[in-house]
Amino acid sequence: MKEPFSRYQIFVVALVAFLNFTVILDFMILSPLGAILLEKLHISTEQFGHVVSAYAFSAGISGLLSAGFADRFDRKKLLLFFYVGFLAGTLFCALARSYELLLAARIFTGIFGGVMGSIGLAIVTDLFTPSQRGRVMGFVQTAFSASQILGLPLGLYLATKFSWHAPFLMIVGVGLFAGVAIAVGLKPVADHIKAGPRLNPFAHLARTAIRPEYVIGFSATILLATGGFMLMPFGTTYLVHNIHIGMDRLFIIYLVTGISSMIFGPLLGQAADSVGKYRVFAAGSVLTLVMVVYYTRLGPSPLWWVIVLNVVLFAGITARMVSSFAMTSALPEATDRGAYMAIANSLQQLAGGVAAFVAGLIVHQDETTGALEHYPTLGILVGVTTVITMGLMFRVDVLVKRLAGERAAA
Repeated sequence: MKEPFSRYQIFVVALVAFLNFTVILDFMILSPLGAILLEKLHISTEQFGHVVSAYAFSAGISGLLSAGFADRFDRKKLLLFFYVGFLAGTLFCALARSYELLLAARIFTGIFGGVMGSIGLAIVTDLFTPSQRGRVMGFVQTAFSASQILGLPLGLYLATKFSWHAPFLMIVGVGLFAGVAIAVGLKPVADHIKAGPRLNPFAHLARTAIRPEYVIGFSATILLATGGFMLMPFGTTYLVHNIHIGMDRLFIIYLVTGISSMIFGPLLGQAADSVGKYRVFAAGSVLTLVMVVYYTRLGPSPLWWVIVLNVVLFAGITARMVSSFAMTSALPEATDRGAYMAIANSLQQLAGGVAAFVAGLIVHQDETTGALEHYPTLGILVGVTTVITMGLMFRVDVLVKRLAGERAAA
């Protein structure tokens, strides 16, 4: 029988989802702005890759440095501190007027924004049982979809109507409401402080980082990040110049794909809790593998077909994201959750930064047509990492079941 959510748990799910909406939108907005930034700032695809990867690298380093302290403080206070810094960094992005200033602003934003995800996931893990987490992540995952439905179309509209700075101002304005909700509505989350002795922060970080069962989860997390960071930064440029979808019609793709993902998220979360988390992950991985290899070889195509492909592709991606967190979140002990989530999130960001950097070196834009060259190579690389990740997540699934039995016996 499914465990129902309390009213406060529903509020927490909504708050974490809203926070993710702003943080994800801040990252994702660069993809649709890519074609604009390449022209307005007179930068190359390699430099654009640097802008994307700069956020990821700074987020990863920041997360690692904060991991040892993640379980020593009230998670509410940490969340509010880092969210304020994230909003300040996004404001700096809006005020940037050159490639160099934008690059610096993305680094600053990453320092704070990169830690947000791990704190939110630690709160979810503290407040929800393993049998609830599939459904929780199904709803939290709607933030990704909402950023496509509401954020990206509106961001594109503001960018084309006013300037590329406008979408960042929009994120800051929306984010202020989330900041108030954290300060006023979220209760302290500090039970983990009483759960065990306080180690030296660096000893706590080292111990968490090298535990064998955690290393498997970290490895899977690293590879899971590769695909999105390789393909997403150049997604809009690929749609416009390779598939020949006009800039004025991009919002239709994001809108329909986002709506479908909002429907898939909760359903796939329920499926993960009901039929098995690894089964949902494996099915989503196979679907993603097939779609990525096909999509990255696509030529000029009608809008309706591109929409269908994106809907199916994101169904696979959503299945992977929802089920993978539901599995890996069950690995750490209560006293290690903050550090584990911080390390995992940092490794994800660093791996994403490497992936975006490598993608910027692989693909090139034809100076005459604007089309991206060597994009299918990225599809092959993503396909390979998808297969390897399936094996790693199978190992995670086995570990989680074993650990659950041991903890129940203890």
